[in-house]
Amino acid sequence: MLKVGLTGGLASGKSFVSEALTGLGCHVLHADEVGHEVLEPGHEAYEPVVAEFGLDILNEDGTINRRHLAAIVFSDPARLAKLNSLIHPAVFRREEEFMREAAAADPGAIVVVEAAILVETGSYKKFDRLVVTVCDRETQIRRAMKRDGLTREEVEARLRRQLPVEELRRAADYAIDTSGTKENTLAQVQELYRALRSLGQ
Repeated sequence: MLKVGLTGGLASGKSFVSEALTGLGCHVLHADEVGHEVLEPGHEAYEPVVAEFGLDILNEDGTINRRHLAAIVFSDPARLAKLNSLIHPAVFRREEEFMREAAAADPGAIVVVEAAILVETGSYKKFDRLVVTVCDRETQIRRAMKRDGLTREEVEARLRRQLPVEELRRAADYAIDTSGTKENTLAQVQELYRALRSLGQ
């Protein structure tokens, strides 16, 4: 089994690349989706997060309002670190379980974990290879505004809090530039897949 981390900045094309890798036969886990799941009522991080951040973060139906929670933590590094400390252990446990199941089903599997902050947390070091998606800043801003309904100012504020793309590139073994056409990106992904597959042979 080959363990691969996939990361990149906001709206840099991680999901598109991970979907393409899934289509090529990789076992892909979306860590950010798992992070959302563990915040749901009855799941691992729900009660600790509510206890830490208060009932004001809840919607009327008792679910956590993630946008409200994000507004609290993204302007306060200490609060963000606290939130991550409550969510990440549960996410890491699910990642390990996913990898064990993939290896049992397919010993030659390429397992890809897509996550936003692999480099920032240092967890990229547990993977055999790291892939980073990159694109020009204006494309990132345009995509994030369209996808998330954010203002330009909100997107730029989030980008300022992320690691510069140069640092991500330095940590990565492979970079996929998604600035161009989808066809161009897919061609890069296919080349990446061939390189990863050759490592497992």
